[in-house]
Amino acid sequence: MPSTFRTEVANHSATLFVASLLGLACGGISWWLGEQALASAIWASATTLVLVPTLVSCIGRLARRETGVDVIAVLAMGGAIALSNYFAGAVIAVMLCSGAALERFAAGRARRELTALLGRAPKIAHLREGELVTDVDIHTIESGQRLVIRPGEVIPVDGVLVSPNAVLDEAALTGEAKPVEVSFGMRIRSGGANAGQPLELRATSSAADSTYAGIIRLVRAAETSKAALTRLADRYALWFVGLTLVVACLAWLVSANPVRALAVLVVATPCPLLLAAPAAIIGGVSRAARYGVIVKGGAALETLARATVVLVDKTGTVTTARPRIAGVELLGSLSADEIIRLAASLEQVSAHPYAPPILGEARSRGLRLEFPTNVSEQPGEAIVGRVSDSLVGIGRFEAIAPNVHKTPELRSVLLRSAVEGTAPVFVAVDGAPVAALLLEDEIRAEAPRALRDLRRAGIRRIHMVTGDHPDVAELVGDALGIDRVFAERTPEEKVEVVRTVRKEGVTLMLGDGINDAPALALADVGVAIGARGATAASEAADVVLTSDRLGSLLAALRIARRTRRIAVQSIFVGMGLSVAAMAAAAAGFLAPAAGAILQEGIDVLAILNALRTLGGPDPIPRGTPGTRRLAGHLAASHQRLRPRIGEIGGLASRLQTLPPSAALSELIGIREMLDCELLPHEIEEQRIAYPAVAELLADEDPTGPLIQTHHEIRRLARLYDRLVAQLPSEGPRPEDIRDLRRILYGLHAILTLHFAQEDELYSLFDGATISEGRTRPWSAHERNLTTAEGR
Repeated sequence: MPSTFRTEVANHSATLFVASLLGLACGGISWWLGEQALASAIWASATTLVLVPTLVSCIGRLARRETGVDVIAVLAMGGAIALSNYFAGAVIAVMLCSGAALERFAAGRARRELTALLGRAPKIAHLREGELVTDVDIHTIESGQRLVIRPGEVIPVDGVLVSPNAVLDEAALTGEAKPVEVSFGMRIRSGGANAGQPLELRATSSAADSTYAGIIRLVRAAETSKAALTRLADRYALWFVGLTLVVACLAWLVSANPVRALAVLVVATPCPLLLAAPAAIIGGVSRAARYGVIVKGGAALETLARATVVLVDKTGTVTTARPRIAGVELLGSLSADEIIRLAASLEQVSAHPYAPPILGEARSRGLRLEFPTNVSEQPGEAIVGRVSDSLVGIGRFEAIAPNVHKTPELRSVLLRSAVEGTAPVFVAVDGAPVAALLLEDEIRAEAPRALRDLRRAGIRRIHMVTGDHPDVAELVGDALGIDRVFAERTPEEKVEVVRTVRKEGVTLMLGDGINDAPALALADVGVAIGARGATAASEAADVVLTSDRLGSLLAALRIARRTRRIAVQSIFVGMGLSVAAMAAAAAGFLAPAAGAILQEGIDVLAILNALRTLGGPDPIPRGTPGTRRLAGHLAASHQRLRPRIGEIGGLASRLQTLPPSAALSELIGIREMLDCELLPHEIEEQRIAYPAVAELLADEDPTGPLIQTHHEIRRLARLYDRLVAQLPSEGPRPEDIRDLRRILYGLHAILTLHFAQEDELYSLFDGATISEGRTRPWSAHERNLTTAEGR
């Protein structure tokens, strides 16, 4: 079926199909009634009705110096009329128009997910001004305005939630069916739907700059782009036309029968080549959208399918870009909870990037905060204020305690922080340093498994590029099994890294920020993860992952490779059948009319096979609602226990410096935590969670090593319990310190590793990274003390 005919006569294809089919039927009735002349006239008219626009399209294409297979269809219908084989001509016309109809159906079916994204874009918004709510055009919304979102409505612009809490359905954006719970002050992306009670938000962008508007632009780009496999059809057109004409001429010369040449022309129209590739590619693009992956057209999908090298950015891509407190190093007599309470109370009025993780740590510990007074902040240095009766300072050591010398204990903390790649934030109370909060940009829970799955999917090399210091970058690279790390690179130098890496194969660049945009544009296929639709990264990328999860990249890669495999299969199987039919027609085994019907059957088979790209196995494992609830529960438990695990390591590092009575108190506290919190948690996991993991990953049960880890945790906990039970009432003696520190360090190491392994597995179930889960909603007291920005 000629491609120009399909594009330029698309608006009239249904009319032409009905007219040609009606002409074929009326001619058949006339023939049956004995009116052969009338039948021939009707069939000739039906053929001419389709021949004329096809000829016009063919001439137009040739005028543009484009080669196409239009000429085959023109010769077939023209030959049928010239040889007075009017019935065959009418059949060819009907088959041609029905093929166009089939393609329109296939394209419509394949574009269904993309059309759904476009169709749900909101047109109006409910603007609240005082007590009055009015409907306004979405394009008039400005940043700072307050909007009301009714149940079931789509969020029209990005904003900050000013209602106490809300439940959102972001399936259209992320592909995750799990409702998302958000609390006061949290940011909301446009495009999600309100799945709960009416909510209010304060707009932080206009409609044109919002997430969903950017996604709409990406979808429209996806619809208009042309795939390399589609262009492949154009490249094959020249030799196929030549082959067809040669076979037709030979059939005529050898048999001296022009009807055989006509039959060859009839079966030669390469519909599998022209239909299968676009239908398959569009189907793959549409299916990717179902999983929260916007592919900017077939060319990007086809290139993605051939990728063998992946270059990833670090911050925000394989890490969360959300610092969290990895440990609290005590330098005084105050407890970790009290230090976090004082620090979080003061940070409520700070705009520093480290304020949100400190506030989050306080929430996860269930601490009640106070509003600070007499606050002064030096950006980049420190913030000082009064909380209750204490003068609290947070920031660089030199800024909060300028007259205090660094002790060996303090230097040990700084050295460990440098080695582990954490950032120390010091806390002082009344001028005396009392703790160092160690913050880290943690690796995404799903990142190790996602990168391993990419290798299993055919990626040969995985590199990482970052602007961070080499020591920090190498730590992350080692944890993820990265082949090569490019550290301390500026955006311009990232472009040079892309040029270097492209020599190894078709390169996929994965990034999230503005500084990644030049590299994303240069890579063979650029992928922006979790990027808002209007950002530079998403505009420069060829593929946008609307969900902030690496698993979406794996889904996109698997869909792309399956799509390309099906498209190539449809093309060559269909073309093989067409060539076989040409041989049969040249040998006189196929009449023109029978050849047209056979060719239509080949068309249908090619299209149906191509539409398999819309289905197939789930590219990424998905948990059930029950397992997702379980994962959320376990995530909350991990978040609650993780600070306690940090305290185990902190106690081990300073145990020998503590007074015996204080050391005994903290050692007993760790024992109670192990007996009452951690060990019951591990028992619950092994009893409930591990069977669910084994069922989801039936072909690779990873729970065996985890169960062995549980045995080792219990063994170390028993040893620790015996050591503490044997201590004298005045506290540990010098000879006890060595064994206690050895057990504490062992527990800290194995629990840290074990939690990371479990978080990786549970991230398969849950729609959000485990470490990002909230243990409880914000209290009314916290909402009153926190600004609407809420960080």
